[in-house]
Amino acid sequence: MEQWQDQGIVLSARPHGENGAVVSVLTENYGRHAGYVRGGQSSRNRGALQPGNLVGARWSSRVADQLGTFMLEQDRNLAAGCMDDALRLGALLSACALCDAALPEREAHPGLFHGLQALLENMDSDIWGAAYVMWEVALLKELGFALNLSRCAGGGDAAALEWISPKTGHAVSREKGAPYQDKLLSLPAFLKPDRGDTSDEEVFTGLRMTFHFLEHWVFNHHSRGIPEQRLRFHERFARHIGHLTAKEGILSDGTQG
Repeated sequence: MEQWQDQGIVLSARPHGENGAVVSVLTENYGRHAGYVRGGQSSRNRGALQPGNLVGARWSSRVADQLGTFMLEQDRNLAAGCMDDALRLGALLSACALCDAALPEREAHPGLFHGLQALLENMDSDIWGAAYVMWEVALLKELGFALNLSRCAGGGDAAALEWISPKTGHAVSREKGAPYQDKLLSLPAFLKPDRGDTSDEEVFTGLRMTFHFLEHWVFNHHSRGIPEQRLRFHERFARHIGHLTAKEGILSDGTQG
């Protein structure tokens, strides 16, 4: 009999059979792990299986490579502070969906677990948007796609970083990047050396930046592409700041306008 016990964050739950559910959980020590929850569709259990919930997880299976069964006990509802705010709830669902789609199953990522927990616990802060972008930067790094935001790729002034190369993920200074700015991505102020403005406009600059690398680096070969929850969050944030244009919007069918 294979079994373990750990704490985890619910990423997703889908109905299975008459009354059960297959639940995906990001655990501290066992990574993203799926399991079957008996009675997972019942009114008693549905609330505990919402994305963003912190749970105590007990998994067991006759052999290690089977789906196995989860016993989940809700610890805290990390989404509680987001339920009345569609934008923040969209960010929570986006973060959970990105982990569910991008992380290899059963591969430990304790740093990412704690990072996601910290993000969800601080979604009621004034700088939640900037924190979300920085979490996506950390996710990229965890997946092996680290952005280099500490120095200029062209040897320019590291204190005057302004853009980032869409091909290499290396920051570029104002002086060195000026002739190529139409081909570079803007670096949000809060990721520059002086850690500047965290306004909604700068957050959206960051979302556009991380979206590019998620699309071209992480999900380039995924059959389903970037999760719908991330697309919808991007579109919702663009509408929030009145920045939804034909060029920058993400349509509900998952395509860029």
